[in-house]
Amino acid sequence: MADVMKDLTPRGNSGVPNGGVSYWYTSTALPKYRAPLPGDRDADVCIVGAGLTGLWAAYYLKRAQPDLRIVMLEREFAGFGASGRNGGWLSAELAGSRALYAKTHGHQGVVDLLAAMRGAVDEVIAVADAEGIDADIAKDGLLHVARNRAQVERLQETIEYEKLWGATDEDVVPLTLAELNSRVVVDGAMAGIFSPDCARVQPAKLVQGLAAAVERLGVVIYEQTTVEAIESGLARTDRGVVRAPIVLRCLEGFTAGIKGQRRGWLPMNSSMIVTDPLPDSVMAEIGWSGAEVLGDGAHAYMYAQRTVDNRIALGGRGIPYRFGSRTDVNGETQDWTINALTTLLHDMFPAAANVPIAQAWCGVLGVPRDWCATVDLDHETGLGTAGGYVGSGLTTTNLAGRTLADLVLRRDTELTRLPWVGRRVRPWEPEPLRWLGVHAMYTLYREADRRENTPDLAHTSKIARFANRVAGR
Repeated sequence: MADVMKDLTPRGNSGVPNGGVSYWYTSTALPKYRAPLPGDRDADVCIVGAGLTGLWAAYYLKRAQPDLRIVMLEREFAGFGASGRNGGWLSAELAGSRALYAKTHGHQGVVDLLAAMRGAVDEVIAVADAEGIDADIAKDGLLHVARNRAQVERLQETIEYEKLWGATDEDVVPLTLAELNSRVVVDGAMAGIFSPDCARVQPAKLVQGLAAAVERLGVVIYEQTTVEAIESGLARTDRGVVRAPIVLRCLEGFTAGIKGQRRGWLPMNSSMIVTDPLPDSVMAEIGWSGAEVLGDGAHAYMYAQRTVDNRIALGGRGIPYRFGSRTDVNGETQDWTINALTTLLHDMFPAAANVPIAQAWCGVLGVPRDWCATVDLDHETGLGTAGGYVGSGLTTTNLAGRTLADLVLRRDTELTRLPWVGRRVRPWEPEPLRWLGVHAMYTLYREADRRENTPDLAHTSKIARFANRVAGR
């Protein structure tokens, strides 16, 4: 085992410690590397990528069939990617167009999928409790706040939309400004929505705890091992070949690094900042005493949580995409993004304006061309995959991992009949069209947000509606 990795937080022009994978690892210490693949190996199941999707699949496979030989391959360390960098929303939100899911399985199929997502929130909490994983989990729900008239209109549309797909009055609760302020005071807020189906999580603690749990079950995780190609029956790496009748690709935003997958799932960039612990005087003004996670109604939306030690961790898209599907270096993000997120933080919480930013970081999430997640296994080739969570993946990984396990074991279950199983989507456009399209889309969204932040506009900007059509969302 290698020594604990050194701190990787260089300072850019913003003056904020930047990178180091994520603050979640800074607060817990980066893990020691596990040993790399020691040469060619045989297995029953080979899982490429030791993030949450692969770890959950391994966990449920081993619980169902303990004698399976499962090998996991990871270029860095388990949880190095989005699994250890995300905003810590264990939510029931499902990315993508429900109408697209319904094309194959009808309205009821989507209702079933959404119900399964709500159940997955409690499943993760139950497994964490059973395995002794202390991940600062608190199920206090999710708040979405509207800060202009157009966002208020969209919140009402959201309530109606959720109920169309099976949500009850308890699943999506409209909040008056007074009710919202009783939970958290956001400057400029006008209204809100509350959903109980969400918990705050410390992502690095969750993924590291799950990795330890699957090892206790007998799964072997090889790190410092780069998978160069995935073929029927094998995964080729820089350290040897793993042969297995089932090979599962669980790489999410890093999928483009595999040969032949450059135009599959686009690696969308998302960045975060976290403050120092807030003084009592600031907390008294903000009033965020619970563990609700927080989002807004903007098109270029933000996401936030109050950490267990009273920091605000806030994220957003920043500069959304690097040319050629490139990814970040150890979580380091751009100064422009740090400054933009800091400005947003201070705009929403003026009382925190004098609290230093402790760290900034970023990561990539997987975005399919139609923005809908997929779980798939072809038993003829033995090749399977899950991902395309579009930023709503923390809970989705659990549901996807359980579904993959059922598919591998050839079980006909409620999970394997969900409408995201076996989906096929067209590839992204080649460069430079891919880069131009993504950046144009977010430029339009930001312009739509700017226009909606004027008193005269009470409805969603036509610019945003146009961007949605171009993006295929």
